[in-house]
Amino acid sequence: MKAKQVYRDRRHAGQVLAQRLTDFTDRPDVIVLALPRGGVPVAFEVAQALHAPLDVFIVRKLGVPGREEYAMGAIASGEVCVLNHEVVEWLGISQASIDAVLQAERLELARREHLYREARPVPSLHARTVLLIDDGLATGSTMRAAIRACRQQQPRHLVAAIPVADADVCESLRNEADEVVCASTPDFFQAVGRWYDDFSQTSDDEVRALLAAAR
Repeated sequence: MKAKQVYRDRRHAGQVLAQRLTDFTDRPDVIVLALPRGGVPVAFEVAQALHAPLDVFIVRKLGVPGREEYAMGAIASGEVCVLNHEVVEWLGISQASIDAVLQAERLELARREHLYREARPVPSLHARTVLLIDDGLATGSTMRAAIRACRQQQPRHLVAAIPVADADVCESLRNEADEVVCASTPDFFQAVGRWYDDFSQTSDDEVRALLAAAR
């Protein structure tokens, strides 16, 4: 059985993850993009360690109606929508139900873009090295949507970096990103929160404070 890696909290996870990303230190083409909200404290520590700029890339999970913690897909800035068709078919989710979830999550995505970005423009990713960071991966839908959305801007190199993930999901992302860094892929994964001592929800205020501190 693989050793169990338990992080104290998301910032500790970011410090550990940063040790796996030292090749990107002090490179002017690098930008760290966090998937809010939970990915922001992780990415803040990575950006500080690598001396790289930090920004957010807004992605929203599409939760199964009545079982919202279970993802049937995700959306991201740039009108990107990724659906897990196996989940949709297995649970018999109707198109009307999918459309209702999409409408709600698009409104939330727009709200967060305005709240976190304020008047700042969306950063250009063209010909840059992009480190996409979240606090963990269970299904990979959110990260997959983020990768596909980032691709629209033609980055030079796209890295998905995660403190803890299901091993199979981590491996599947290698077909999407140019590089995948998973600091820990424990056996019997079950859920991201299992691998954190403190997995309390990251607030909007914390996101805004960390982005301001990074600037």
